[in-house]
Amino acid sequence: MTLTPAHTPYAALGGEPGLHRLVDRFYALMDELPEAYNARRIHPESLDGARQGLFEFLSGWLGGPPLYVQRLGHPRLRMRHRPYAIGPLERDEWMLCMREALQAQVPDAALRGAIEQRLAALADHMVNTEARPCACDPA
Repeated sequence: MTLTPAHTPYAALGGEPGLHRLVDRFYALMDELPEAYNARRIHPESLDGARQGLFEFLSGWLGGPPLYVQRLGHPRLRMRHRPYAIGPLERDEWMLCMREALQAQVPDAALRGAIEQRLAALADHMVNTEARPCACDPA
């Protein structure tokens, strides 16, 4: 099956405005949820660059304009994330924020589930270190 621009997850999300709402909600949750502490702490204080990068990546990844590739070339996500210790805890916290953002911004359950499933596989691929104790837990 070939997807036309009108039949992509990007289009179903509402194009650029819908994707911006999703990414903005995701990063708001990362700042708000204490349960996202470990994922948040590997990001810079300002999330502006991360927000723009995720928006650009997701745009192309979901079938919209390939903004990330146009600006930076092939995503090489695992290589680009190598400097950061990403274990199962950070992955799970990242996915917690993404699941909640998807729940808030994507009313279509089938679309939400499909995007979540693909993002979970991508998040699994980013894990580059063993599990370790939560930084928020007392030693």
